[in-house]
Amino acid sequence: MTPLSTLLALPESKKREAGLLYTPAEIAQQPETWQATYRLFEDLKSDLRSFLRQAHEERWPICLIGAGTSDYIGHSVANLLRRGWGCEVSVVASTDMLPNREDLILPDRRYLWVHFSRSGESPEGAAVLEQGLASCPNVKHLVVSCNEEGRMVQLAQESPNACAVVLDDAVNDRSLAMTSSFTNMVIFAQALSSLWTPDRFEEKLEAMTRAADFLLDEGATLAYSLSQNVLQAGYGKACFVGAGGLGAASRESALKLLELTSGQVQTMYETTLGLRHGPMSSLNRETLFVAFLSRGESRRRYDVDLLNEVRAKRVVRTIVAVGGSDAAADFSLDCAAFAEIPDTYRPVVDVIFGQLLGLFASIEIGMKPDSPSPSGLISRVVEKFAIYA
Repeated sequence: MTPLSTLLALPESKKREAGLLYTPAEIAQQPETWQATYRLFEDLKSDLRSFLRQAHEERWPICLIGAGTSDYIGHSVANLLRRGWGCEVSVVASTDMLPNREDLILPDRRYLWVHFSRSGESPEGAAVLEQGLASCPNVKHLVVSCNEEGRMVQLAQESPNACAVVLDDAVNDRSLAMTSSFTNMVIFAQALSSLWTPDRFEEKLEAMTRAADFLLDEGATLAYSLSQNVLQAGYGKACFVGAGGLGAASRESALKLLELTSGQVQTMYETTLGLRHGPMSSLNRETLFVAFLSRGESRRRYDVDLLNEVRAKRVVRTIVAVGGSDAAADFSLDCAAFAEIPDTYRPVVDVIFGQLLGLFASIEIGMKPDSPSPSGLISRVVEKFAIYA
């Protein structure tokens, strides 16, 4: 039994009482649900090609749009889509697009906006789509969501300039924190990058699944062990770093640990080279330092140099390396499957360790992971607020 399987085996009454009815299962189900999401992509491939052909042939710029975790989906796949589609790809948070659209979008240019939203009910996400459909005739919209009844899906289904893709309801996470919804929307976007050119994605997905299973086992054991130090004069802070798509994994991991501990563990993220430019000053002996190590030769050298520097300066309590082994790390999470996965496909795998850290730290400090905001400060779907034209 691993710490994660132990939670999954609890009686339903105990899960409900402890706020563990959804979060552990939603984390654990990810590798299996990725396969279903890929099959959905394959089923929709012909329709997607028909809807997106003009955008591809004319190399329209693509804007990847979402809020919070859904924004990090864009950061996870932007480089992959740029290469696969041969066009400019930008990540624009809906929280930026809503008040600043005139500064971000050129009125005489054609665009493809790809919207990501678990619920399809995010106030700014729905407003961006609604205003875009009404005011931007040169824009086509692809909505990727996990909720077929969401406002954004309904808007897309009503417009000839939009197309909606709804993932399986199993990944419409019931927990406050997005886990399987995040990785499955990333999986769909990764598959979308190969819509026009075959890239043997199915083989990559098989290696991603094996690496994810490894983290759900060994990663859960390490995350549980580390979480035992959260309250006992241990980790009051965590820092996650990575380069390229792994930088997106660091963003989402930081958010998961922050959300699931209701801010009792303060988190930060940075790129491998960006950490030295000021943010390193926030590290201290209460910091858990997690590095997502690249398998690319050039990027990996930068990662290893940073770990050696952090170790030499003795500025953190513990260093964890994910996706590779390194002598500067106190703990390394690595298996053969990681060597088979290009960095651009790894965010869905590496982020699992961040999710597990959040889960076990939340339990350790007495929170309920399914609803880790007892004051109601944050909620599963952002509360409605005034929208201005």
